[in-house]
Amino acid sequence: MADQTREALTSIVDTLASRRRMLGGLVGGTVAGLLGWQESDADRKRRKTGRDKRHHQQDNTPRVNAQGNSNDSPATLRVMTRNIYFGTDLAPVFAVKTFEELLDAVADIFALVEATNFPERAKVLAKEIATFNPHLVGLQEVAQWRSQFPADSVSHPDDQPNANTVEYDFLAILLEELAQRGKSYEAVAIVQNTDAEAPRIGPTGLEDIRFTDRDVILARTDLPASRFEVTDTQSDNFDATFTLDSDVLGLIPIPRGWTAVDATLDGRAVRVVSTHLEPLAPNLQVAQGNELLAGPLDTEMPVVLVGDLNSAADSSGPVPPGNDTLTYANLLAAGFVDAAAGKNVKKPDLTCCQDADLANRNSNLTVRIDFVLTRGDLVASAVKVIGDKRGDKTSSGLWPSDHAGVTAVLHLKQS
Repeated sequence: MADQTREALTSIVDTLASRRRMLGGLVGGTVAGLLGWQESDADRKRRKTGRDKRHHQQDNTPRVNAQGNSNDSPATLRVMTRNIYFGTDLAPVFAVKTFEELLDAVADIFALVEATNFPERAKVLAKEIATFNPHLVGLQEVAQWRSQFPADSVSHPDDQPNANTVEYDFLAILLEELAQRGKSYEAVAIVQNTDAEAPRIGPTGLEDIRFTDRDVILARTDLPASRFEVTDTQSDNFDATFTLDSDVLGLIPIPRGWTAVDATLDGRAVRVVSTHLEPLAPNLQVAQGNELLAGPLDTEMPVVLVGDLNSAADSSGPVPPGNDTLTYANLLAAGFVDAAAGKNVKKPDLTCCQDADLANRNSNLTVRIDFVLTRGDLVASAVKVIGDKRGDKTSSGLWPSDHAGVTAVLHLKQS
C-alpha cells in the first residue's frame, strides 16, 4: 500500500477514535467503526426477551418429507453432523495492534477463504450427504461472505454490517450441489451467530468484507409424510457469550447458538438438536451446554444432539487443554448416550482438525469433538466418521473441511 494511502486511512481512524473518546465511547466506537458490530435496537431487544423463548415457527414451518435407505427398517432415523468450516482462520484479526495490521489481516483472511475453495469442497460434502442419505443434517460454520466497494465501515461507524455483494454463500452452494445430484434437501432451521464487517485493500481500493456465521439443519423433502415429517423448528443464541478484547477492535462478542427440529418418523415423535459450542472459554461452554439441557433438550420425546461440542470424549486419547472441558461428561450425566460408544460400534475415530489451508497431505485429526448423542428410546446400529481419509479429498487435494463428519443410524425402540 502506498504511504500516502496508509497515512490517509490512519488519519481517518485517528479522527474517529478522537471523536469517540470525546463522547466517552472509545471501545464501543472502535467496534462499531471498524467492524460494524454494534447490535441494533431490535437485535438487543430480541436477545433480551428471547432468552426464555423458543423461536417456534409452527405457522410457516416447511412440511418436510423424507426417509432413509430402502433397506432401513421402520422407525430408522439417519442423522449426520458436519462442521463444514468457514474456510479461514479468523484469529489474526483479533491480534492486530494497528489499523494497518487490520487491513492486512482481513486481506489474508479472505485470501484463505478463496484458497480453500468452498465450491470445490461442496462437491465432496454433497457426495457425502447423497451417499448416506440422512433424514437430517446438522451443519456448523455455514458461512456467508459478502463485500462492498467502496468501504463505509470506517466512514460510517454507527452503521450495521451492510455489505451485500455475495462472494460465497455456503448454504446456497451446498444445496445446489445436492440438487445436481438429484437430492432434495431444505434448510428447515437456521440460527445466525457472528455477523461482522471490516475493511481491506482490495483490487480496486478500500472495500469491506462481511462475514456471517450460521448453524443450519437440513432435512429431506422428497418422500411421503407417512414416513418422515418435520413438524416444528426452533433456534436461538445462547445467553452465555464469549467476548474477545482486541487492542484495535475493542470488545467483540462472539455469539453462538443452536437449532432444533421436532419430527415424526413412522408416526413416532423425535427431536434433533444441533449446536456449535464455544472453544475458547471452558466455563462459558459448560454454561452453553447447561442452556441446552434446560432448553431444547428438556423434552419427554426421544432426543438426538448432534454437533461440534468442542469438548473431547475421554476415549479419544490425549485431550488438548482447550478441549478438556466438562460439557461432554455433563451431557452423559444427564442421561445422554454417545452413539459411537454403542456395542455395535467400533472404537470411535477422531474428528478434528486439519490445517487451516486444508492442504496437509496426511490427516492431522487428533481429537474427537463432533458427536451424535441420544437419550430416550433410541439405539444406534452404526456410527461412522467421514471425510477423514486421503481418498476423501477434493480434486485439487483439499480436505472437505477441517473437521471430519459423523453419521449415525438410529432406531426408535418399540414402545
